Amino acid sequence: VQPGAREAGKAHLPDRTLPIPLPMNKNSVFESCCMKRICNGCDHAAKKRGMYDCPFCRTPYPKDDAGSLAMVRARVAKKDPEAIAHLGTEYSNGNLGLQQNMRRAVELWKEAAELGSVGALHNIAVSYYKGEGVERDEVKVPNSTKKRQ
Repeated sequence: VQPGAREAGKAHLPDRTLPIPLPMNKNSVFESCCMKRICNGCDHAAKKRGMYDCPFCRTPYPKDDAGSLAMVRARVAKKDPEAIAHLGTEYSNGNLGLQQNMRRAVELWKEAAELGSVGALHNIAVSYYKGEGVERDEVKVPNSTKKRQ
């Protein structure tokens, strides 16, 4: 096995724990099946080897937004904090066929934060700062960010 690689059968897979370069949104893809962010290089390497499913969990990709939303909701039902936070983000952006709803997004981020999602805490703080989905309240911004420390 090459350094920094794991062996799976006869194929060498890149080490999945290396940091993703910033900005993460441009250098990676978010997989709705396992709530993992996969670097573009790993995604490309998997496709080059003929693997057209998730490089992390091997789940086949959904064919459309409805399939992605079903995967996310299945993980939300299991109280996965990252899935709940992700669903909140989808509501805030109006993606996956959802109508944009900032109040619902904030509700989901609060639930995810209670379950331990640091990203959800950040989103709540930004919402209070901008007054999106909640009444603007700069006093609550520091309280939201204190939980991250």
